[in-house]
Amino acid sequence: MSGYQIDKSLWGGAAFDALLDEVRQRRHEFESQRYLSQDIVERFRQLGVYRAMVPRALGGDERSPVEFLQMVEAIAAADGSAGWVASFGMNPAYLAALPVATIDKVWADGPDVVFAGGIFPTQPARRVAGGYIVSGRWKFGSGSMGASLIGVGIQPESGEPLPRMAVMPADQVTIEPNWDVIGMVGTGSHDMVVDEVFVPEDWTFVRGGKPNIESDFFTYPSLSFAAQVLSVTTAGLAREALDVVQGMAAGRQSVTGAPNLGEREYVQIEIAKAEAKLRSSRAFFYQVTEDAWKTIQGAEKPSREQVSLIRLATSNLTHECAEAIRIAYQVAGMTSTYNDHPLSRIVRDSMMATQHAFMGAITYKNAGAMFFGHDPLPGYL
Repeated sequence: MSGYQIDKSLWGGAAFDALLDEVRQRRHEFESQRYLSQDIVERFRQLGVYRAMVPRALGGDERSPVEFLQMVEAIAAADGSAGWVASFGMNPAYLAALPVATIDKVWADGPDVVFAGGIFPTQPARRVAGGYIVSGRWKFGSGSMGASLIGVGIQPESGEPLPRMAVMPADQVTIEPNWDVIGMVGTGSHDMVVDEVFVPEDWTFVRGGKPNIESDFFTYPSLSFAAQVLSVTTAGLAREALDVVQGMAAGRQSVTGAPNLGEREYVQIEIAKAEAKLRSSRAFFYQVTEDAWKTIQGAEKPSREQVSLIRLATSNLTHECAEAIRIAYQVAGMTSTYNDHPLSRIVRDSMMATQHAFMGAITYKNAGAMFFGHDPLPGYL
């Protein structure tokens, strides 16, 4: 994959390359069954995907945001759904808001905990002695088929202003396999159903609440990072799309007798534009990530402006990479329209990423408001 600067030794070196090869070979399997196979989730565990952001004090590897994002990007190049599921290795950003005693229990048996869940639509929870009775249905449970812990969004009857997440063992949740969508099909983002489950209060937390673990990572803006880990999948998809087109140019000539794909002037021009979109948006994305991380390592919190730039770069990466993918798909001609062609799957996955609320047009409105000295809408920073 040209254009990547990832230290694969952090992720097992040859073992990481072998995983990428297998994911690439099995992506049709993930799409047809509509979830990532459990043996691949186990490979993620072995390579450190789920312990990457866990503090060393709890047995984790305590990677930097850039290291984690580059790992997700590389997996997404092999398969968008696999990258999307791997992105939830950022789960300590959420779980760190649990009480300290509960945090110790979460990682008591080791740092490789697979967490998934969904907060919306939040469901009312009945308050009882020591906790809540939780029932309801939640959507978009990406990766829930392979999780050991699942969190769902609740709105306590006490009228708290912010929703909470209730965390429970996966065997207390029923996964309804109804993920029938255009792209990112292999993420297994099915509905999650819970029926009258008691969740102790100390197994709930306010999403985005103050972390109860000391580590530089927990000073990094958590909601921004939650958007970044999803957005960066489109960078992997775009790199793969451009590499696919380059590989197609090395093949046979068109059945119509037209010049080889790489010899056509309009293709050369459009692919150059696509490459520029990928590389420039990717550079902006990683630059603002590094800037915020340097601020944190200097014992300061990122400024409002730094957080806004992360959000802006994140949405920009998604949409610029999706456009680069559209260009690659278009210049490849009729061949790319077959459902089993890599570009067909890549363009569908990228379209799904652009629909995510984190990457919506509202990001540009908020970033533009801050440019002119106005406050953004709540929940942006």
